[in-house]
Amino acid sequence: MTINPNTKIAAILKAHPDALEAIISINKKFEKLRNPLMRKLMAGRTSINMASKIAGVKVDSFYEKLKPLGFEVDDKVEAIVEKNHSVPGFLHKLTDKDILVLDVRQTIEEDRDPLPDIMNAVKAIPPNGALKIVNSFEPTPLIKLLEKQGFAAFVDDAHEDAVETWFYKEKASAGAPSADVDDTAKEGWDSMLAKYEGRLETTDVRELPMPLPMHTILELLDTLPEDKALFVEHKRIPVFLLPELRERNFDYRIKEITDGHVQLLIFKD
Repeated sequence: MTINPNTKIAAILKAHPDALEAIISINKKFEKLRNPLMRKLMAGRTSINMASKIAGVKVDSFYEKLKPLGFEVDDKVEAIVEKNHSVPGFLHKLTDKDILVLDVRQTIEEDRDPLPDIMNAVKAIPPNGALKIVNSFEPTPLIKLLEKQGFAAFVDDAHEDAVETWFYKEKASAGAPSADVDDTAKEGWDSMLAKYEGRLETTDVRELPMPLPMHTILELLDTLPEDKALFVEHKRIPVFLLPELRERNFDYRIKEITDGHVQLLIFKD
């Protein structure tokens, strides 16, 4: 296989079984690729050029590790400078005072839930303004959540070490999204657990970095038999996940064990 700065990491991993370890050896930041879900989320979107910028290494570092595996290098190809030409005209008209910026990268790095800060920021968006969330990945669950509240989203991922997601109102809505959980979701835990006794599939997502908990749960639900329930060990109530469950016709029950430990029972509605 011939590679160049624009070759996607996913294509390289598919071409050779030893490519994963070769790439991980370049920089410790690539250790996340060991997780199958993280590979699925990131590798297909990330080119050699993008990955080198994320890790702070040269493109040649990839070539040096991959050549011994039989990869050929086309060094005449220049890296594509990815520019998003579909920036909504509304955003061009905003001034600094119209834009509220919230960087959640450090919060996530410290394994803290950014949702409370995000909810507060949504309520504080200037009139006719926008909220810019700075993250290290595209916050798909957040986009879906806020879209239901009348917010449009624009994702700018052309930066070296950040993904900027802009939220702004396209039409009037009922107000800021709520992080509250329906009280009925916390009722009848014991009876529902008993109902699915012997018919449970389990997963523990407490040690997974964001956004892998949500993606892991949804992937398991894709293959969950209708007569079974998914039992989830989680660190927190996954507020972004709950609307998605309803859309997929799943019901759920929640049990808060301790601070930092929540159990969920998810089953077909």
